[in-house]
Amino acid sequence: MACRLADSRFLSMGPHQNPIRSQRIGTHYSSGICYLKWGSLPQKGIKRQRFLTRRNWTTVAKAVAIPVAPSSPDSAEYRKQLSESYGFKQIGEPLPDNVTLKHVIDTLPKKVFEIDDGKAWKSVLISATSYAFGLYMISKAPWYLLPLAWAWTGTAVTGFFVIGHDCAHKSFSRNKLVEDIVGTLAFLPLIYPYEPWRFKHDRHHAKTNMLIEDTAWQPIAKEEFDSSPLFRQAIMYGYGPFRPWMSIAHWLLVHFDLKTFRPSEVKRVKISLACVFAFMGIGWPLIVFKTGILGWVKFWLMPFLGYHFWMSTFTMVHHTAPHIPFKSADEWNAAQAQLNGTVHCDYPQWIETLCHDINVHIPHHISPRIPSYNLRAAHKSLQENWGKYLNEATWNWRLMKTILTVCHVYDKEQNYVAFDQLAPGESHPIKFLKKVMPDYA
Repeated sequence: MACRLADSRFLSMGPHQNPIRSQRIGTHYSSGICYLKWGSLPQKGIKRQRFLTRRNWTTVAKAVAIPVAPSSPDSAEYRKQLSESYGFKQIGEPLPDNVTLKHVIDTLPKKVFEIDDGKAWKSVLISATSYAFGLYMISKAPWYLLPLAWAWTGTAVTGFFVIGHDCAHKSFSRNKLVEDIVGTLAFLPLIYPYEPWRFKHDRHHAKTNMLIEDTAWQPIAKEEFDSSPLFRQAIMYGYGPFRPWMSIAHWLLVHFDLKTFRPSEVKRVKISLACVFAFMGIGWPLIVFKTGILGWVKFWLMPFLGYHFWMSTFTMVHHTAPHIPFKSADEWNAAQAQLNGTVHCDYPQWIETLCHDINVHIPHHISPRIPSYNLRAAHKSLQENWGKYLNEATWNWRLMKTILTVCHVYDKEQNYVAFDQLAPGESHPIKFLKKVMPDYA
């Protein structure tokens, strides 16, 4: 395996001095090549290795008197150090090239693909009652408790999105007309046009973590980053402190432009757009009439922002990490992207319940036809058969800090280069996040 050293301090070391022995956490690997970087990662989980300072570097290097086998990127010790650094519970081994998506699907129990109408409509009941309760809390809460009511209601309405999401994947009902109606209605409180979203989301599943083609989070291209100072500043804020709400820009720019859809899709897109505009034209004036402009902000806008926080956060956590590569079409491998390049993340139980286990996400990418209420059983099967290849985390500050401060500009060798490495004098939003965000997992 070839290793490239990304810090000139390593180049002066003698033949018997092993940098990997002393500093393993800065290693990246992709397609059988590991890359060693110094200081490009958030400095967490490394404080106990402070002996690697310039002052005593020579002393430590001389103490290594015999060759020591480097820590392999495939070793459990290496992956444990890397996972601690990033805020993961586990970083999976690279999936062998000869494993196909069909191999993985064939190991899943048949029952996880079965649609259960009772469970499907139970999820509708959970979302409807939790959303209604959230609106009731907003109406009764004093001003200082409104943020809690908004957090609950925004999470509850995210459950509507998950129901529409199942309908789009044909995993809600055996009746496809019922799915189209339920999916359209579920998306209306979010002002999401169901059919445009479905067409774009199908592309995300077909080309997960494929450069340019994936319709979800993409790394910034270096050419885009260098294109103009104004864009550079905007994208630093968008991929930095405002990233948990960047799905708003995606929603607005992608789903309402008829020119971005195939001619065969336009008719269904227009129907969805008509439904959304009708909801806005009738629902919004009614809210304002009954509660005033501030009522519209309280009862619709703030839960809408809460939903987009989860929409953005869930999506970027599922597919964004320093060790997970985006690949060009000629290098892309479906099994690697869906099994080895998708992240399972555990959230607090109330979030999991209100959002119908959508964060049990790896089986959903193995087969979108698995209903949300069967995702946990499917994930258990994947753990039993493919467990060593899975990326798993529990939602925490370190995980979010890694994504927000590291995963920025595309680099084929390192996967990502942080904004503050490319433009240290301009990257104030990233420096701010590094300073204020907690660092514990």
